[in-house]
Amino acid sequence: MGKRLIDLRSDTVTRPSSGMRKSMLAAEVGDDVLGDDPTVGELESRMAELTGKEAALYVVSGTMANLLSLVSQTRRGDEVLMDRNCHIFNYEAAGSAVIGGLQLHPFDREDGFLPLEELPAAVRPENVHHPRTSLVCVENTHNRAGGSIYPFEMMQQVYHFARENGLRVHLDGARLPNAVAETGIPFDKWSSLADSVNICFSKGLGAPVGSVLLSDRETVTRARFWRKRLGGGWRQAGILAAACLYAIEKNVERLKEDHMKAREIADFIADIPGFKLVRKPDTNIVIFQVERGTMDACTLVEKLEEKGILALAFGGNRIRMVTHLDVSFDDIEFFKENFPGT
Repeated sequence: MGKRLIDLRSDTVTRPSSGMRKSMLAAEVGDDVLGDDPTVGELESRMAELTGKEAALYVVSGTMANLLSLVSQTRRGDEVLMDRNCHIFNYEAAGSAVIGGLQLHPFDREDGFLPLEELPAAVRPENVHHPRTSLVCVENTHNRAGGSIYPFEMMQQVYHFARENGLRVHLDGARLPNAVAETGIPFDKWSSLADSVNICFSKGLGAPVGSVLLSDRETVTRARFWRKRLGGGWRQAGILAAACLYAIEKNVERLKEDHMKAREIADFIADIPGFKLVRKPDTNIVIFQVERGTMDACTLVEKLEEKGILALAFGGNRIRMVTHLDVSFDDIEFFKENFPGT
């Protein structure tokens, strides 16, 4: 047997289970660009029903789903309001600017929530000097804020503000299944507070590829055109869609286990001198600060890797660890026993 390896870098490292692989093998397929793949159609219909949206579009990634949502609901030169720490602003290669021609207006809050008191002043008055404010983006759960769940009441306030000001709302719900599992608030209630939603299957749900964009039919029709324009049209994608169907049916409720594992890691780290939790995790992401004078985040990552534990240095001398279905409770015990300096 090889060296034991526990991969806490991300929940994107999960591998399809045997049951998921069987569903992929048995999938009926066709040419999705021509609208002929029945399994893709089933996935899109299932997700539209689950979220209460009119239509859905299966795409290769959450980054693509976010980009398609933005360009399908704005005009070039528009301004989009969002949190500075959100995924769209930090990890999507400036696609909204390069491809969509959009100007992003970021707000600064450590917890990843939009500052409600600052939103009114951020909406540009109609003037020849200003871009048009057209869209507000919310991320739930929030990656850089340690998997924090956006409070439902705050999302309601953001949505009502947008409605009063003629703006649309996009929910980057790449990890929305984690919020659903933890709060018990169903997909359709969360989705009712946004005009478009991105849900990713290849994170905690454990599918190998894919996200879904959900919105009204007109927006999804525009997004389908943009998907083709960007080279995102695919053919026998039902093999992958079958994995996503399996994931949404089998793996949402079990996300609670990942949250329990993350809290075990967080409680353990909180008791070690020289380390400080950024926040107590709501879901499956643990972020902590390395404050020891003799060690920085990169050094700790190297020491962990020597023990067979993979993690990510997350900037500002921080470490991120993410639990998922390929990390067992026994793996968490191994992590505790082999954490450097304990």
